[in-house]
Amino acid sequence: MRPNISAFISGLIFAIGLGISGMTDPANVLGFLDITGDWDFRLAFVMGGAIAVHAALRPLIHKRARPLFAAQFPVITASKLDPKLLAGSALFGVGWGLGGYCPGPALTSLASGAQQLFVFVPAMLVGMYLAQVVQARRSASAPTPSLSATPQP
Repeated sequence: MRPNISAFISGLIFAIGLGISGMTDPANVLGFLDITGDWDFRLAFVMGGAIAVHAALRPLIHKRARPLFAAQFPVITASKLDPKLLAGSALFGVGWGLGGYCPGPALTSLASGAQQLFVFVPAMLVGMYLAQVVQARRSASAPTPSLSATPQP
């Protein structure tokens, strides 16, 4: 139960921070992305603040033997760019640039009742679902390695 409470509190703090910083307003995000026009630099400070908090707390967190709500820290083994990462990043960027929302602010902004969110959020959820379906199908059709220990002549 405690991990769910922790996740809820983290999400709530994130949502409050998005609201206070104005990042639930797509005009602010699109203003940041418009580097050739009337560039709005405020999102850079929001990102910089998040990076600063993470940079300050990461060494303290990793001094612990294990996380508060897990048996161990995750081990990240991927170290190179792959087509899935590049395609996902490109799709995210295009969606962010066209809509002015990324998933967190879009969900947070639903409370505003803005009509465009009632199109954006379902489209985002359908896209997430379709990505899972495609990934599951690709995994199912991937060749499986042979279980034979000795090569056949």
